[in-house]
Amino acid sequence: MSRYRRAKVAGGTFFFTVALAQRDSALLASQVKNLRAAYRSVSLRMPFKTIAICVLPDHLHAILELPSGDADYSLCWSAIKSGFSRHLPVSSNRSASKQVKREKGIWQRRFWEHQIRDAEDLKRHIDYIHYNPVKHGLVAKVADWPHSSFHRYARQGMLAPDWGGIDPGSAKKFGE
Repeated sequence: MSRYRRAKVAGGTFFFTVALAQRDSALLASQVKNLRAAYRSVSLRMPFKTIAICVLPDHLHAILELPSGDADYSLCWSAIKSGFSRHLPVSSNRSASKQVKREKGIWQRRFWEHQIRDAEDLKRHIDYIHYNPVKHGLVAKVADWPHSSFHRYARQGMLAPDWGGIDPGSAKKFGE
């Protein structure tokens, strides 16, 4: 069995993709209040800085900056995922291994991470996160997606309020 190796850099900045097990689900967007509560609770216990985040129906993207001396982002994501899952019913189609590990079958076990290398890499990943709802056809412009740090960036003048739009007729409505 291969062992997955992750970058362990104390105080590092990382881009993450965390996904639901059922990629056709809209659970994260429909339960965003529960996700925010779990996220907030974990960030108080394990301080990290959220550079950017976007919650989509079936996955989320985030850039986190870890505190100096801390390299354990896996523990943060585990706590966020379990805190969110705690308030949801158990999936009826859990595998035997998920049952043994007392997992509800909501999340993919693994997540994807990328260590941010420099300021340009950070900017590219922030833009990717904010543009993701448009890329997936959920909205016609970035400002129309409510579950994104884009709104904080626009309020603080770091991005224009109309940044990242496309032709309004080309986007499908959420839930279609």
